[in-house]
Amino acid sequence: MHKSWWKITSVVLLVYTFIAGFLGNVPHLPLLQETIRNLYFHVCMWFAMMILFTVSVVNSIRYLRTFNIKYDIYARQYAVMGIVFGLLGYITGAIWASYTWADPNKAAANSFSTIARDPKLIGAAIALLVYFAYLILRDSIQDMDKKARIGAVYNIFAYAILFPSIWILPRILPSLHPGNEGNPALDVKNDISGSMRLVFYPAVIGWTLLGVWITTLKIRLQLLNEKKMSA
Repeated sequence: MHKSWWKITSVVLLVYTFIAGFLGNVPHLPLLQETIRNLYFHVCMWFAMMILFTVSVVNSIRYLRTFNIKYDIYARQYAVMGIVFGLLGYITGAIWASYTWADPNKAAANSFSTIARDPKLIGAAIALLVYFAYLILRDSIQDMDKKARIGAVYNIFAYAILFPSIWILPRILPSLHPGNEGNPALDVKNDISGSMRLVFYPAVIGWTLLGVWITTLKIRLQLLNEKKMSA
C-alpha cells in the first residue's frame, strides 16, 4: 500500500476533478459560459504534457551522461505519454474553440477555417509533429546504441522547440485564444475564481500522476521485453 499511495492519489484526484468539474459552480464569464469547465481538462492536460516532456528530456540528458540504456527507455516512454496528453489537450482545445471562437454570423466552414489558422493551434500542431518525428527517427535506426544517442540529442531539440512554438510565438501573433484581443485569459492569479483553483491544481496533479502511472507500466513492460530478448 505504501508504494501505491500516489496511484491512489491520482484516482482520487481525477474522480474529484470529474465530479467537481461537471457539477461545481463556475463563474459565468462572457463568451466562455459553461465551457469554462474544460479548463480542468484541456489546460490541465497541457500542464501534464509539459511535465512529462520535461521528465523525458531529463532522462535523455542522463543517458548522454551515463550511456545507460534504461534512461533512453525512460525518455522514449515519457515522450510517448507526453504526446498522448498533447493530443488529448489539442482535441479538447479544438472542441472548446468550436463553441467559443466560431462566428455565428459566418458559415460553419468559414469559422472552422478561421480556427484552424489560429497561431496557437498551429504552434501546438508543430510541437506535436516534432515529437512524432522523434519516434519515427528512433524506429528508423536499428542499432540500439546509435538509436539511443541520436534519439537523446533529438529529444533535447524537440523540447527546445516546445517553448517558441507553444509559449512564445503564438503570444506575439494575433490569436482568438484566451489572453488575446480581449478574451478572458484564465490567468491562474487573476481570472480563475477561488473555487476553480480548488479543482484546477488537483486536476493538474491528478492528470500528471496518471501519465506517470501509465508510463511506469510501459517502462516495466519494455524492460521485461529487453530482458527476454537478451536472455
